[in-house]
Amino acid sequence: MRQYESNRVSDGYDALAPDGSEIRLLHQLGGVSVVHCRLSVGVTTIPVRHRTVEEVWYFLAGEGQVWRKQGGREQVLDVRPGMSLTIPLGTDFQFRNTGDAPLEFLIATTPPWPGEDEAVVLDAGCWEV
Repeated sequence: MRQYESNRVSDGYDALAPDGSEIRLLHQLGGVSVVHCRLSVGVTTIPVRHRTVEEVWYFLAGEGQVWRKQGGREQVLDVRPGMSLTIPLGTDFQFRNTGDAPLEFLIATTPPWPGEDEAVVLDAGCWEV
């Protein structure tokens, strides 16, 4: 039996994501990992696509925009607290902070994040980094 866990999220970050956002590790179970993501004011991430994982994002604080592209379908979505979105397998994406406070959200990743080689950096996204 797996032991239950508890955690207090620090003010710092545990890792920088391949796209440049700050990641605070929360927990991982057999089929999912959950992290807290933070993007500082005025920052735009590097555009990426995942190799094997899918994600659900839930926004907690700040304001921003998320660009997603699947084949011929493309969208720029304004995001703020209380909104959620999905990043299905094979989706190109990029996001940026457009507000005056950090953009913060939870990410549930399935299967759990396998490591740095998961994200493929794209030649171009919606915005210049």
